Amino acid sequence: MPRLFREGSLSFRYPDNWQLEREDNDHGWTVSVYSPSTAFLTLSLDTDFPDTERVADTVLKAMRSEYPELEADERAEQFAGQWAVGHDIWFFSLDLTNTCWTRSFDCPDGTALLLCQVSDIDATQEPILRAICASLRVAGEE
Repeated sequence: MPRLFREGSLSFRYPDNWQLEREDNDHGWTVSVYSPSTAFLTLSLDTDFPDTERVADTVLKAMRSEYPELEADERAEQFAGQWAVGHDIWFFSLDLTNTCWTRSFDCPDGTALLLCQVSDIDATQEPILRAICASLRVAGEE
């Protein structure tokens, strides 16, 4: 039976065998869900409403500083009933190919940032991550 995370206007479903961690910060909160292996999803909310493109670019810049050889494609799409911007990213770490995607979008509570990551040894978890993303809702957007 899937579990439900709900905070303010944001909610999503995730498998009951995944671990959820939530923490508050100065301008909102961050929640992460971890698979039993290495895949994970992180959703952050910034109540200062920073620009979505700036958020997406800042995340890409931070990842590029850690993984200079990463490849990234820009994305803009409907996500959780909102227009979202971000990147599809591929990089090597510890001899593993990693797939990551980020999406930043506005919601009534602030600017949300979603980051998902899965490695090639854990590829069976990617459809689960995609299903969690598909379950993401913004209150009032169905």
